[in-house]
Amino acid sequence: MKSFKIALGLAALATAPVCAQEGDHRSGGHASLGDFDKIVVIYQENHSFDNLYGLWDAVGEREINGLRALERFEHAGQPGPWVQIRSSADGSKPYLCLPQNDVNLTSPAPLATICTDDTSGAGSPINGAFFDRFQIDEHIASADTTCPAPGVFAPSGVAKGQGLAGGCTRDIVHRFYSEQYQINGGQQNRYVTGSDAMGLVMGYYDTRKLPLYKYLHQPGAPKYVIEDNFFQAAFGGSFLNHQWLIAAKTPVFANPVTDGSGNDLHSIVDANGMPTKTPLYSSTNAATAATLRDRSLTAYCAGDARNAANLPPAPAGVACGDYAVNTTQAWAWPYAPGTADAKRLPPLANPTIGDLLSAKNIDWAWYSGGWDNAEGNTSGKGWTNGVGGACFDPNANPQTVGGVLRCPDKNFQYHHQAFNYFAAYAPGTDARKAHLLDEAEFIDAAKNGKLKAVSFVKPLGADNEHPGYASEAAGSNHLVELVDAIVKGPDAQKTLIIVTYDEFGGAWDHVPPPPHNVDKSAPSDQWGPGTRIPALIISARFRRSGVDSHAHDTTSVLKLIEERFGLPSLSSRDAAVRSLSTAVTIAR
Repeated sequence: MKSFKIALGLAALATAPVCAQEGDHRSGGHASLGDFDKIVVIYQENHSFDNLYGLWDAVGEREINGLRALERFEHAGQPGPWVQIRSSADGSKPYLCLPQNDVNLTSPAPLATICTDDTSGAGSPINGAFFDRFQIDEHIASADTTCPAPGVFAPSGVAKGQGLAGGCTRDIVHRFYSEQYQINGGQQNRYVTGSDAMGLVMGYYDTRKLPLYKYLHQPGAPKYVIEDNFFQAAFGGSFLNHQWLIAAKTPVFANPVTDGSGNDLHSIVDANGMPTKTPLYSSTNAATAATLRDRSLTAYCAGDARNAANLPPAPAGVACGDYAVNTTQAWAWPYAPGTADAKRLPPLANPTIGDLLSAKNIDWAWYSGGWDNAEGNTSGKGWTNGVGGACFDPNANPQTVGGVLRCPDKNFQYHHQAFNYFAAYAPGTDARKAHLLDEAEFIDAAKNGKLKAVSFVKPLGADNEHPGYASEAAGSNHLVELVDAIVKGPDAQKTLIIVTYDEFGGAWDHVPPPPHNVDKSAPSDQWGPGTRIPALIISARFRRSGVDSHAHDTTSVLKLIEERFGLPSLSSRDAAVRSLSTAVTIAR
């Protein structure tokens, strides 16, 4: 509990609504939100703030609330808020040594053993190469051949010399119920215990080596505001947070199978709210442990008469019902090939930010890397498969759907296509043709001064920074290309760029999310917010860089768009959340 108090105290230093600025703001030419006719949202993948931006240097005279803020406790010999608690009888024993199962981080090989943890409890004894948090790129460099071939799943990572260059790690679990267990009421101390990747969750990158960081700190670079108190809107993974980015709502699966079979997608959780076991956690109730399952939907609510198989319902206070919270495939193509009809989400009808924009005749688009190939759009700018009725791109996974040849990339992420889940953008509709486009179209528009009023950009899997299948360095390089195309394009001075990540990717962060955050004005509910994630606001129009420590979540992006274009709110969350327009005030 002492660790928790320290964490909250530390967060208090960084969550007050203050900012650091460069230069004199008293002169004229101040920018306001109304000066930006174009808003671009670039949505990357799966990193917590500490994991990726934790070593970001001070901006102006202001330190960010990152990993350096923890060093004062280390130097004073105090227990820090990063201490992770093992699953033991009293729940209070910390790990003295981090276990690892990424093939490039295990001990005694390939890394030497430097610590041994003989504390009684789950996972002991532990021999390891790490005491607590550690720098990933000191052990897996950006050029190391540790990335899997496109479409290949490597659950424990790829050993050096056996993969492609890029410095990939293994993937880390990032699921709805598991993240709530890991956050542990704001104590942030069960990420290791609740993860399939164990100690990897405590890893971080040298922020200053990231291509994006170098780009923003070179001469002539655009000014930026870094958000150090920005959280993913919903607990869990990419599917759900993409839905919150565009609709500020958790989708409901209409008329799901309820017979307890393999097509019944309801989860089962234990008394701790955990739907599964990990290498370091298992339910203390053996009967419950045998029934656990982590599926697409929330668990049954108590008393649900449809629960024909009498599956254990969710404990009191745990989200339940027919909500799609983990990766669920869309009804319409594109969806993961072979997904049964019963497991695909029926088309949604709730309003999205796209609907609100269209209602006011404000042009917008969702630009996705690999979309033309997946859609079979042979005339599109993103089509890479030539002519002749075959998929010529070596990374293509050929599919024939509706009599049309489709050539989705092996790393095309079907569940990232947020608008494809909605009936309004079904195949064959004019709205789909107008608003669901390939990333190549966005790059062309940026370079030629044809940006729409609102653009959402979702890179292809290989370019999105997702641990497990993507190179962090390559993804950051691609991000630089996107930002630079805007900054050097004709629309630069009237464009506001928002760069953020969909969710934490399973990685630890030391700042507790609302309602455990110091800023009690930030909204929260049974869906989130979850772990703190990176976010930057960039513009060629900005006059200075700064730090924004107001509490925000993913729906703050929606709030900014709604403010700029006079749109109504989509849900109670985006109605109550603070807008990202606070960054514009700082940078002007």
